[in-house]
Amino acid sequence: QVQLVESGGGLVQPGGSLRLSCAASGKGISITAMGWHRQGPGYPRDLVATITSGGITNYADVVKGRFTISRDNAKNTGYLQMNSLRPEDTAVYFCSADYIYYNDEGAPVVGRHWGQGTQVTVSS
Repeated sequence: QVQLVESGGGLVQPGGSLRLSCAASGKGISITAMGWHRQGPGYPRDLVATITSGGITNYADVVKGRFTISRDNAKNTGYLQMNSLRPEDTAVYFCSADYIYYNDEGAPVVGRHWGQGTQVTVSS
């Protein structure tokens, strides 16, 4: 079973920075893609950024040039560096981890697991 532990949220002033972390763990599990998503009050959950195990990244247009996604494969940990934060970035941020493992019959099992979410508030 995959477990994800998020950290790094908080309150920051406009123009400030925060770094989110997402540590994945699970016996026999390989993490493929990792991602960050966010959900503001009254809004659906939107994609922020993704990164493959090979380091290929993808960003939502609204965060390009301000946010950077990265990962440490050895630690199965993903990061989201958020700079030049704006009030409209206020949301609960969720990390996701796409995983694969092999069951007792040797068959591959793939899925996506979500973190518990961490609140980011940008306000003066």
